[in-house]
Amino acid sequence: MSTLPFHPSRRAALGLLGAAFVAPGTAMAGQMDVLEGAAFATRWRVLAPRGAGLAQLRPEIEALFAQIDRQFSPWRSDSEISRFNAEAEGIHTAGTDLARVAEAALDLARRSEGAFDPTVGPLVAQRGFGPISHGAAPDWRGLGAGQGTLTKARADLTLDLCGIAKGWALDRAAEIVRGAGARDFLFEIGGEFVTAGHHPDGRDWRVAVEAPVPFDPGTTALRLPPGAAVATSGTRAQSYDLNGRLYSHIIAPPEGRATFVGHRSVTVIAADAMTADGWATALCAAGEEAGPDLAAGQDITALFQFDTGGTRRIIRSGGMSDLIV
Repeated sequence: MSTLPFHPSRRAALGLLGAAFVAPGTAMAGQMDVLEGAAFATRWRVLAPRGAGLAQLRPEIEALFAQIDRQFSPWRSDSEISRFNAEAEGIHTAGTDLARVAEAALDLARRSEGAFDPTVGPLVAQRGFGPISHGAAPDWRGLGAGQGTLTKARADLTLDLCGIAKGWALDRAAEIVRGAGARDFLFEIGGEFVTAGHHPDGRDWRVAVEAPVPFDPGTTALRLPPGAAVATSGTRAQSYDLNGRLYSHIIAPPEGRATFVGHRSVTVIAADAMTADGWATALCAAGEEAGPDLAAGQDITALFQFDTGGTRRIIRSGGMSDLIV
């Protein structure tokens, strides 16, 4: 699975996160209010029709992101998740948010047959992409989450929720904007989006998905119905070539391999950003054959892009064909 650094100092070294960056189409400057800032080693941005009053929401949004960083950042030794990772085996008290997101991650691990694995942090670190330098072989079945508790079967098991927590943070931030009365907006964090209502010109909001290869200028435009969320995971940003092999931050369970024959990306559209984020991670890790089969079996709306030797192959699942512009 992929990991998202929650520490700003990593951005210069790793670049934009999410691997296949998703960017909104050209905004109509005269019709838009824009509020933006930095969080989780990336940028966030809200676009809404002029007069939406976005500026007054900055303190609440920034306070939310600071709280989430203290809860979920594996880059901070004082974060809630890092404290759990240092605990012995057994049942441990956990905050409501951490327990809830961990429970969702373990459910996704089960549904994806381990393609999404929140215990692969040590393997990600071995390839130079993550901070969890301690811990043994991944085993998501050795973790448990309940109401206000987290459980580990072995002391050396670690929990990394970066493959799903950015989506959860985006959902929470979008709730703030909705709570302020905004009916039409697009909220982005580092290439993941949540929509409400419509673009000021009356159409659905649109985003563009880049090709998985860094030097390929090709994009695929998608329209996002009201209330939709979209996330992309892939090898575009966090990967390197060594002796003819592509090494990525995405770990392909159960073997724990991080090498791929070619570049890949998976974009998922779902009803909420946490679901889109988690499934994009899982399907990308699952691979070129198992990923599309898994998406079909789970009825996931996904766009797969595979590139081997300069030849791009695209696979759609669920209702994705109806959303391509």
